[in-house]
Amino acid sequence: MLDKFWEAAGEKLADRWASTSVPAIIFWLGGLLCWISSHGGASDLRKLAGWAARQSAPVQLVILITALLGVAASGVIVQRLAVVGLRLIEGYWPPLAGRLSRWRTGRIAAKAENLEGKFQDLAGPVLESKSATAAQRAEFTEIDQQLRRIPADGDYLPTKTGNILRAGERRPAEKYGLDAVVVWPRLWLLLPADTRSELSQARSALDSAVASLIWGLLFIGFTVLAWWALPVAVVVVLAMYLYWIPDRAGVFADLLESAFDIHRSLLYRSQRWPLPENPRDEHASGEQITSYLMRGLDGATPTFTSDTGDS
Repeated sequence: MLDKFWEAAGEKLADRWASTSVPAIIFWLGGLLCWISSHGGASDLRKLAGWAARQSAPVQLVILITALLGVAASGVIVQRLAVVGLRLIEGYWPPLAGRLSRWRTGRIAAKAENLEGKFQDLAGPVLESKSATAAQRAEFTEIDQQLRRIPADGDYLPTKTGNILRAGERRPAEKYGLDAVVVWPRLWLLLPADTRSELSQARSALDSAVASLIWGLLFIGFTVLAWWALPVAVVVVLAMYLYWIPDRAGVFADLLESAFDIHRSLLYRSQRWPLPENPRDEHASGEQITSYLMRGLDGATPTFTSDTGDS
């Protein structure tokens, strides 16, 4: 996985502060509502506000700074936990969960096999004889999209999000022979600024969705103050895990693949590597340049070109 790379390739400080502090403010405001509902409602809140108003200016400043620092610190902590949380959501589980992981990957393998069988059955009327009905074409498109979200090599992870990201990372190797884990840090440095911005925003959106799930889990703690905190937390966690995080993972995976589709020639030119002449040669050349970048190569082939890609 490229998690460490994306952790290092963060946004600007102000943007990162906003992305971590806003969810923290919402969380603590929710906690305040729970406290109000369990301590006499708005009257106790007015008492608390009145007490703060009677304090001297320095004390009020200390209270304000302490509150802001507490919110910011909690936001940073949760954002850091999001890195670990994403790994768990992807399905990189500890050995203790090995049996559950094998059960889940077995179910995903069975689903993939079933989808592949339906895809092959529909491929004839849709792609060859052109005799498919509108319903068959719609089903074919839907199955094709589902298969794109599953690793084609059968190396499955036990979660939907994990398979979406793994499929996106491995597709450049399937199409072009380029191993994304090895090649991506080099290609990233060559990408146009707008492309890097789109990718960074997509990754930030994915991390923020994971952080929102963590905030939802933490909100369960306010159940001791207000019973309604539990259903709110459950709704947030399920929405993030089942829909929001997989959706954001799909956007990021598509952009990652698109970066290879459009800009992979920059990698060849930067290494003075001859451009492939056809798809068959490109796959072999991609595997070769991956090995070259990973550990270097000996020998007289290929012959470097004079084009450095600067023009």
